[in-house]
Amino acid sequence: MNQEPINRLEELQAHLTEVQTLISRHKLVEDLVHRQDMPRHELVEGMVHQQNLVALQKKLDTLPAVDIARILEALPEEDRLMAWAQIREERGDSILMALADEVRADLVGDGHHRSTRSMLNAFELRSGRLRQIPVGMPEDLIDLKPIWVDLVAPNDHVREWVGKYFGLELPDPESLTDLEASARFYVEDNGEVHLHSDFLLDMHDESRNVPVAFILHKDVLFSVRTEELPVFRLQRLRARTQPGYVTDGKDVLLDLYAADAEYSADALEDVYAALEKVGKHVLGTELTDTEAAKILADIAREEDLNGRIRRNVLDTRRALSFLMRGKFLSSNQQEDARQILRDIESLDGHTSFLFGKINFLMDATVGFININQNKIVKIFSVASVALLPPTLIASIYGMNFKFLPELEWQYGYPFALGLMVFTVAVPFWYFRRKGWLR
Repeated sequence: MNQEPINRLEELQAHLTEVQTLISRHKLVEDLVHRQDMPRHELVEGMVHQQNLVALQKKLDTLPAVDIARILEALPEEDRLMAWAQIREERGDSILMALADEVRADLVGDGHHRSTRSMLNAFELRSGRLRQIPVGMPEDLIDLKPIWVDLVAPNDHVREWVGKYFGLELPDPESLTDLEASARFYVEDNGEVHLHSDFLLDMHDESRNVPVAFILHKDVLFSVRTEELPVFRLQRLRARTQPGYVTDGKDVLLDLYAADAEYSADALEDVYAALEKVGKHVLGTELTDTEAAKILADIAREEDLNGRIRRNVLDTRRALSFLMRGKFLSSNQQEDARQILRDIESLDGHTSFLFGKINFLMDATVGFININQNKIVKIFSVASVALLPPTLIASIYGMNFKFLPELEWQYGYPFALGLMVFTVAVPFWYFRRKGWLR
């Protein structure tokens, strides 16, 4: 029997055990330090946090990309995200290519914000696949024939020398939101095609639309944005692994829009799942005011995400319509654009349905709040009605009328007090019998 596969599995299992041990140790020590009351607590916690994560990072640095991929697939979601955050960025794409699709999608969605430094990559077409070439200085562009130049958070200096090399002016990504809607799609006198589009970014803690500037210049696509986005990373992975996926810069642009529509559809599925969970809670049990307030906050978050998805697909539709009307696309690309528009059209129905469901759940939750408030008001109403007769009796006896026989009667005041209690008890008995106090 060949021992090599068995030894390989044992070696991989040993690496996995060591990574799990480092993560468990990090969690344990971090929890202990977090619960201790000591001077300069934040400083101590930060030092312990860095010490454990550095050990994990060093371990992952020694492993090949395939082994890291298998380890990430075996880890629970929380531990997987922690380990993924310690992987050096330059190794990220190679590891993602070795991962299973569902794991890759999770990591791409959560790992977009890991780097805040400027990134510049050029992509050449080699044997039908995109070849990514990191660019750090102007000399790196010599002899390159890219079809796509991607800039993430570039500073003024980088934008200047890249624009000078290719003969165009690149916009500042920080000022993209200042543009009027009518100035987001236009053609320069020299033939440059400018498109400023919003791309959805959906994370666990927030969602927002990130502006991206596209320029088609001499069959080269330039993209400028402030941060990494899952759609762009997925596009790079697909184009590198699937021959013939793209043939020029306009293909890359269309596939980015198609991936954005697909990403929006995935986000809509998450909204469906979240609203289904909320709906079971709203319609299945009685709600307290505290629970209703939390549910209203959850519904508001899903409504915000649904609105951003609707805005995002609307922006994509406008960009595709501009490209088709301007006759910038080939016949095959025109058909691809029409297919993307059909996909977007199907998303419109889903967003409209979700808006209706959100309104229904919002009304139902507010209705439960009103019911709870009505119960409180009903108690005070019953108490008010029940206390009217004893109030009347007390008022009569408070007149000190000369000829009231009870004034000289030995049991006059006990009789009056008993009468008050009786007049209070009778309404409460009656209301309870009618079921009005339930």
